[in-house]
Amino acid sequence: MGATAFLQIVLVALSGSVALLADTLHNLGHLATTIPLIIAFRLGMRAPTRRYSYGFRRAEDLVGLLIGAVIALSAGLIVWESVRALTAERDMTHRGWVLAAALIGAAGNEVVARYRIRAGRRIGSAALIAEGQHARTDALTSLAVVIGVLGAWLGLRWIDPMIGLVIAVMVVLVLISSMRTVIHRLMDGVEPGVLDAVESAAAGADGVRAVRDVRARWIGHRLETELVAVVDPALEVARSAQIVDAVEDRLRQALPHLDRIVVRITGASASADADGAGQGRP
Repeated sequence: MGATAFLQIVLVALSGSVALLADTLHNLGHLATTIPLIIAFRLGMRAPTRRYSYGFRRAEDLVGLLIGAVIALSAGLIVWESVRALTAERDMTHRGWVLAAALIGAAGNEVVARYRIRAGRRIGSAALIAEGQHARTDALTSLAVVIGVLGAWLGLRWIDPMIGLVIAVMVVLVLISSMRTVIHRLMDGVEPGVLDAVESAAAGADGVRAVRDVRARWIGHRLETELVAVVDPALEVARSAQIVDAVEDRLRQALPHLDRIVVRITGASASADADGAGQGRP
């Protein structure tokens, strides 16, 4: 991506293409956010401390906000340059090279997008998925540059800056979609069906009569949950511990991104939680 962006910068300077400039700004945005994302993943691997007892995986979600800011900045610059080009009537040069750069950029960005989205979904990272969607938009914007080149060949100079404005709209739509997920996770929201899956898996464990007070949240790309399992109040402590282990095993099978589990045991007729707490291992 760095090589592609460098090539595009040279061609933007030579050709004056606003559509290619928009594509270049988007690629530079990727370079600006990739390093913080790597740092966030590294930081998330650090062990919890007395001050940050839940660890540092939330840094990944904060980087998601940075990615959104960079996307918004690139959209603003694209609109600015597109409007300037519409009023100045720039003429595009080196059109063959611009066309080649657009096609290469589209192919390269789509490869990057598929890799990042697939990896993000595999590990449950909203920030990485946002970066993948960002790259997919770049692939579409690169294809849009082709339309600008064809318009320049036909003598329609206004098409190139108009394509720049269309690209800006596409960037904003991706920004809204990506930030919705990131902010949702920062607010400890989970996807529809997650709590249902937790309740169903826990209720299926042998000895569990009911499940209540279920909670779940994402921290970075890992999910954690806590619940109360209602059991027979006459059970011995050893049997309660076995039930906790069974609940944890079923939850890990049902939710592959699950990291931390807290299960409390209470008797079916008890008014307060009885002894018995289990916590999953990371």
